[in-house]
Amino acid sequence: MADPVAAMCEQLIKAVNVMMDAESNQRYRLEALKFCEEFKEKCPFCVPCGLQLSDKSQAAVVRHFGLQILEHVIKFQWNSMPQQDKVHLKNCTMELLKNGTYPILEEESHIKDALSRIVVEMIKREWPQHWPDMLKEMETLTSFGVVGFEHCHPTPLPHQDTQTELVMLILLRLAEDVITFQTLPMQRRRDIQQTLTQNMDGIFTFLLTILQQHVDEYRRLAKAHCRVGIATLNTLAGYIDWVALIHITNENCHLLEILCLLLSEPELQLEAAECLLIAISRKGKLEDRKPLMLLFDDVAMHYILSAAQPEGTGHGETRYTFLKRLCQVLCALGSQLCALVGSIAEVEVPGNLNKYMEAFLAFTTHPSQFLRSSTLTTWGNVFRHEVLSKDPVIVQMAIKYLKATTTNLVKTGFPSKNDSPACEYARVDFDSDEDFNAFFNSFRAQQGEVIRPACKIAPLEAFQVAGEWLQYQINTPLDTGNCMSKSGEGFCSVLSPSVVQWDAMTFFTESVMGQLFKILDKEKLPVDQGMELLQAVVNYETRDPLILSCVLSNLSTLFPFILHQPQFLPKVFYKVRAVSNFVHAPRTRAVKNVRRHACSSITKMCRDYPDFMMPCFDMLYMQVKKLFANELLLTQMEKSALMEALVLLSNQFKDYSKQKAFLEEHMASVTARWLSGEMRSVLWDPASFLAFVGTDQVINEPGSEDQMGINRSRISFCVYTILGVVKRARWPTDLEEAKAGGFVVGYTSAGLPIYRNPCTEPLLALLPNLLALIRTHNSLYLPENQARLSETFKRAYDVMDVEKNLILAIPQPVLDVYDSPVYKSSLERMQGFFCTLYDNCYHVLGNAGPALQQDFYTIEGLAEKLLGSALIHLEHVPDHRLRPLLHILCKMPSSGQWCSELYQSMDECSGESQVTQEMLEERLVRLVTREVLDLLSELHDMYMTLLAISFNSLSWRDTTNCQRAATLVCWALLRQVVGGNLLPEAVTWLYASVLSALQMHGQHDGCNAALTQLALLIYDALRPRYVELRAIMNQIPNIHPEHLEQFDQKTVDPMLQKVGEKKRKDQFKKLIAGTVGKPLGQQFKKEVHIRNLPSLFKKAKPSKDIVSDSTKAGLVELFSPEHDDH
Repeated sequence: MADPVAAMCEQLIKAVNVMMDAESNQRYRLEALKFCEEFKEKCPFCVPCGLQLSDKSQAAVVRHFGLQILEHVIKFQWNSMPQQDKVHLKNCTMELLKNGTYPILEEESHIKDALSRIVVEMIKREWPQHWPDMLKEMETLTSFGVVGFEHCHPTPLPHQDTQTELVMLILLRLAEDVITFQTLPMQRRRDIQQTLTQNMDGIFTFLLTILQQHVDEYRRLAKAHCRVGIATLNTLAGYIDWVALIHITNENCHLLEILCLLLSEPELQLEAAECLLIAISRKGKLEDRKPLMLLFDDVAMHYILSAAQPEGTGHGETRYTFLKRLCQVLCALGSQLCALVGSIAEVEVPGNLNKYMEAFLAFTTHPSQFLRSSTLTTWGNVFRHEVLSKDPVIVQMAIKYLKATTTNLVKTGFPSKNDSPACEYARVDFDSDEDFNAFFNSFRAQQGEVIRPACKIAPLEAFQVAGEWLQYQINTPLDTGNCMSKSGEGFCSVLSPSVVQWDAMTFFTESVMGQLFKILDKEKLPVDQGMELLQAVVNYETRDPLILSCVLSNLSTLFPFILHQPQFLPKVFYKVRAVSNFVHAPRTRAVKNVRRHACSSITKMCRDYPDFMMPCFDMLYMQVKKLFANELLLTQMEKSALMEALVLLSNQFKDYSKQKAFLEEHMASVTARWLSGEMRSVLWDPASFLAFVGTDQVINEPGSEDQMGINRSRISFCVYTILGVVKRARWPTDLEEAKAGGFVVGYTSAGLPIYRNPCTEPLLALLPNLLALIRTHNSLYLPENQARLSETFKRAYDVMDVEKNLILAIPQPVLDVYDSPVYKSSLERMQGFFCTLYDNCYHVLGNAGPALQQDFYTIEGLAEKLLGSALIHLEHVPDHRLRPLLHILCKMPSSGQWCSELYQSMDECSGESQVTQEMLEERLVRLVTREVLDLLSELHDMYMTLLAISFNSLSWRDTTNCQRAATLVCWALLRQVVGGNLLPEAVTWLYASVLSALQMHGQHDGCNAALTQLALLIYDALRPRYVELRAIMNQIPNIHPEHLEQFDQKTVDPMLQKVGEKKRKDQFKKLIAGTVGKPLGQQFKKEVHIRNLPSLFKKAKPSKDIVSDSTKAGLVELFSPEHDDH
């Protein structure tokens, strides 16, 4: 046999060299690969060839291929191999472990990994039943001469480092396969895990002894021992995560002591920190976790803190990774502290808590933004802890944390820059400035969540820090930095030093003041200091739009102080009003935002403090009239905000007639324009509408003015006005005030008051044209109307680039957010017009019901009017326009017809997306279908249509949608009609839909659980009356007919059921397992079969024969007086 084996080996070596040679022809490489794969599947010489190729005299790539052959044989041929062949292969493998490798520093890591995999594959199939001495053989390989794993007193022999490392790799991979990845059948996994657990004392003693010995040798500058030490630590990490806590805390936490000592060893500290982190992060009974508090002792804390001290070697990536792990260790310690202190475990606050908190604060002030962010959860838990938050150490730490936050909130450290120590670390953590910006926004929000509980601990100190920072920024000259703004010379960009400082300070002040007014009594508020700050902000003058926006935010934050000194209100109001008129060229987004911010601030004041703002009503009304006289002075959004402010204040009239008269006067110009003959002709005819807004015009020069912009602004202004009034106009919340003001027109049969809204009459007069506009807007997507678009505006209905980026989660360049023009082209302006107008029209409908109530719902023919407008031509409306429709659908009457139309539309859009915009359209479909699911959870009266949507959506290509539909919607709807006379075809379709969804999504655990539960509910409810379900079950692949028969009989006759609910669910899950599809990556993978061995741990069932048991014990003895004494 030697000759054919040698010849085959020669061919295999050539094939491997062809595959691995970068210069090989692709065709030859594929032929070589095919030859090797066919050899592994068909050749009878796999074992001898594999052994010959894995000899260490061969090249590394050949050896690795030889080991792969042996692994393939064990995985796929082991069950059919004769026993003597198995023993031969096992003995040869052990020989490879002993003598088949080079010294530890010379051997390739992938060779060691491949060799360890072979051993683990044999262990998974034979241990412990057929290979009881496996652990002893592994220990022998390390040449420590120990009998078993029970008594380890090693005296290492030379040149065995490679074998020791291989044993570590074997033990680690075994734990990973059995515990972490669970790649074995249940019985084999249980046998191996229980055997490992039984031997865990010996295994841990063995590992710790090897670790200690090789660390001692490593300290004598033996690099080979360092490699063994690393392998041992990695193996420990694989076991610490799941073994009983007693093994970790044994001998007064000896393991943790060793790991703390190793934190000072540069070559081993990272792996030691990993082990320590896993150990400290363990959950379990609080009593079992008490020993972990030993890490708060002085010695352990000294080693942890010493390891965190900076080294003279610089900020290497390895060192930085170690600091991240060490930070996580401290965070895990904090979690254990919060869990144990004040609990039933009766753990006291550690005496050296201050030392731990100082170390934690050091990480919070580290230049790395990532390390700072890693500490936030622990800070929050400590500050919210019922016991710790009252400790004097934590009170002082809260103040220090608040001061540290004034630095952490400043957005510095962009990877592309070098203006901060944080930049060096950011280049390791982030791929781009956009990634860093997205991270920092989340980081800042998290800091706000921690600032709030810190303020509860030290509110006045927090106010002092915020006040000092605000005063400092006011007194500091602006620094524009090197980033020149497009707003002009001398103005800041979003990355200018002054802007990032003002922005951070504003966020901090908002977080502090928001808590201050909640937790302090009025008499304890620092009113004088607060008014001093407010006056300083009002007196501060700047023409920079970005700084102005921060000034406005601070005014809003400090505004509650005015309640104590009302005479200061006019100054604040004039300051905000002046910013709303801010004029600057060019009109960048920063300029637009600050104007909008000012208008919104006025609205917010009127919403939150209407009684307080009421004296300013006349002044505000006159100012708004002057601004509205010039159509081009304010944008539509700014006009809308000011109108809403007036309407909010008008609610304080608390007089129906007076408020109605004001609203009619306020809306007079809009009403006249909206109801004019010209506007009617435009709103009712798509062709006239397109011409009126200018989509039929060709604009050749990018910079030329759009002549029809004024027409679009007038339509937008009308809709904004209608929306603002319907959103804000309300009756008094106090019933007595409402009755006195004439808002109550009667009572329901239940005695509830029926209100009337003063805006009802003017709004109902405008509603027909609004519905006409919605119908016209839907008609714009018809082919004949799309043909009317000029070349300039062919893409006017497309998703805007900004919306695309939001949908696809693509971050916008940092500077462009504020420095870019509001709209860059005529096309973008047109797209923005259509998008905003469409959304606002539906928002008007959504608010009309709550605002007008019975006056809206009793409109004659309302359902037909809504169906003839909002749902007209819905099949042509693109996906991104359906979302606002879904938001208001549940508030509308005639929902049955709406849902029927939606089902048709959604069923069509859930198919394949067009190739050109596949990612965008698929994402849009997912968003829209999720909106449908949100809607369906609120509607329960149109079952057939809703059932069709819900069960059909289970198989849409969206796992989140599938899980939500199966969990929240499908059974909730089906349960309402399950007792009725459903058609057999309908029942069959419903059940088959669930099984089809399992085929598509069953590989995902969440979907699998939800769909299995849904299928079981349907089968239990409908199988007794519909035999067709049994026929469907018979079609499931690989189903066991006898098991199905038993389950089916128990379903039909519930009296036969004796098993618990969980066991029955498991039985059903096994029955339908054949429906679960595989993910694409697993569909063509060859199956590995591991046979179960005779179980070692079968427990004898206790006898239920009481008489028999008592007879054996002796009935006389059981009742004897002597027995009672025990």
